[in-house]
Amino acid sequence: MSDTIRFTLDGQEAVAQPGETIWEVAKRHGTTIPHLCHKDAPGYRSDGNCRACMVEIDGERVLAASCIRAPSEGMVVSSQGARETQARRMVMELLLADQPERPAAHDRSSHMWDMAAQQGVSESRFPTLEAERIPLLDDSHIAMSVNLDACIQCGLCVRACREVQVNDVIGMAGRGHDAYPVFDMDDPMGASSCVACGECVQACPTGALMPATVVNERQEGDSADFDSEVKSICPFCGVGCQVSVKVKDGKVRNVDGINGPANEGRLCVKGRFGFDYIHHPHRLTKPLIRRDDAPEKGLNVDPANPLTHFREATWEEALEKAASGLVDLRSYYGGKSVAGFGSAKCTNEEAYLFQKLIRQGFKHNNVDHCTRLCHASSVAALMENVGSGAVTASFNEIENADVAIVIGANPTENHPVAATFFKQFAKRGGELIVMDPRAQSLRRHATHMLQFRPGTDVALLNAIMNV
Repeated sequence: MSDTIRFTLDGQEAVAQPGETIWEVAKRHGTTIPHLCHKDAPGYRSDGNCRACMVEIDGERVLAASCIRAPSEGMVVSSQGARETQARRMVMELLLADQPERPAAHDRSSHMWDMAAQQGVSESRFPTLEAERIPLLDDSHIAMSVNLDACIQCGLCVRACREVQVNDVIGMAGRGHDAYPVFDMDDPMGASSCVACGECVQACPTGALMPATVVNERQEGDSADFDSEVKSICPFCGVGCQVSVKVKDGKVRNVDGINGPANEGRLCVKGRFGFDYIHHPHRLTKPLIRRDDAPEKGLNVDPANPLTHFREATWEEALEKAASGLVDLRSYYGGKSVAGFGSAKCTNEEAYLFQKLIRQGFKHNNVDHCTRLCHASSVAALMENVGSGAVTASFNEIENADVAIVIGANPTENHPVAATFFKQFAKRGGELIVMDPRAQSLRRHATHMLQFRPGTDVALLNAIMNV
């Protein structure tokens, strides 16, 4: 017997899989029903509170929110009829009443304005909210700007913080029309326990939460105002988060997460906001060669003015200088006078070329990599037990586990995006056991925290194996 559900959508036969909603089936059939509180991305639960995605179901008195309504066998659904279309337009017009005018919007290309345009709504006939009831601007955070005059209380920021990143910083306060998202106990964002992952900024459909680099001093901005978009991989840690880098006037303006296998659209503070170093005035953008009349070597170089010790050179001259120096070392002291130490920042191809340089250019195998410092022991253990020096599963396979042990790692600090999968696992009821001599922040989500004495981890593991 098939588990599929057959029903009629806009006069056409549609087939739904178990767990699919009407909105998802409609999208698969080429119809994007307007939506605001629903985010079509991994990890986001549909809420159905904005009522912007209403559809009509034959035999039912009221319209239904398509993002949370599952079809049933034989159901007849209309998403483009006059009744539901007019209802969605009315909802959009009511929501636009409290929005800043589009020319002065915090995000002139927000998802909300796109949905309004899709329905032919550009202005509202309804009165705006009284000025004294609008929360004040919160610019206390260095990376994000909070303008709740654009908030529609959709709750996406709350779900992004509580359910996707599992940081539990944002919640809703107030009642009715005076309900707004707050940070901790209604603290300024910059003074709260926010870890600046920026998930709420990426989820916000109106521009109420924006990257500080996208809005001007009047808090006006446009998320689509960039010259080019470059899809890449975050360079900071080994999780492998996919990113979309927006470039404006030759400079990185902001970064968004892409739905990749490692991050599912999520980023951490480093991946989303840690790009200012690219344009820092201390960053070297041209090759430098030490001047012949430079002062004695030491920690006496001003990074803002390195030309007191160095002079600018072409790439050809700089490479020739470096190569001749290495050749001189090899000639005078032998190839073993030069050892190679690779970086985890390099790609696999760069690592291969580097070891080739040492082995072929200097005729020895004295080449190492920083990863070996922490991974050498695990390679030996994996080779002995499973026959391969590589791990057998990715970290997001934790969703298929019942019990997980974290030992010798501090993922919330070192690999925050990977840590979101561990926190989600614990939130779903999985048994998370953290073993660490440090009182790390993952313990807040753990079922058990075993804080052993430093240096006793081997004894602990041997005891576990003998139980």
